[in-house]
Amino acid sequence: QLLLCIFTFAMVLVPEAKDQSKAAKGRRRGLARPPTATPALAWAPDDPYTTMADYERSIQDMVRQLRNSSEPGDTKCQVNLRLWRSNRRSLSPWAYSINHDATRIPADIPEARCLCTGCINPFTMQEDRTMASIPIYSRLPVRRLLCQVPGEAGHQPSGKKCHKKYQMVMETIAVGCTCIF
Repeated sequence: QLLLCIFTFAMVLVPEAKDQSKAAKGRRRGLARPPTATPALAWAPDDPYTTMADYERSIQDMVRQLRNSSEPGDTKCQVNLRLWRSNRRSLSPWAYSINHDATRIPADIPEARCLCTGCINPFTMQEDRTMASIPIYSRLPVRRLLCQVPGEAGHQPSGKKCHKKYQMVMETIAVGCTCIF
């Protein structure tokens, strides 16, 4: 019996002590080194727009590209795999139009419109109306004019001069399209 107790002690308790010793050494060594991976919650992407002016300038660039595009009319419900832009390679293709509002800064924003009622079947490359193409919306920050400018339609002269004052608001804009059942 004594031999059995010694054997059990050697097999069970001694490896546990070695494991605890290794863990303690690892903890001591680990404190000296910085962690190799950044925790997911601590990571935050860089803000692509440092100022509102940069953001508005990027929207103006997109509008300028849209206006200068030499591509033929984006009105057909079809996928074009030769184009690199995702809006024409999608199974729910979309085109951009310019959403214009003179009482907003930026006044022009590219807005997506779905080209298909259904979705493109990837096997036949034809429209399949058992599914539906719907717009995907995003909220974008814009500045809105708080009062109407004299001379605009529907403005009643009140004798007060309107000062252009803008307020930051979030506006919902279609940014793409997707398929749903």
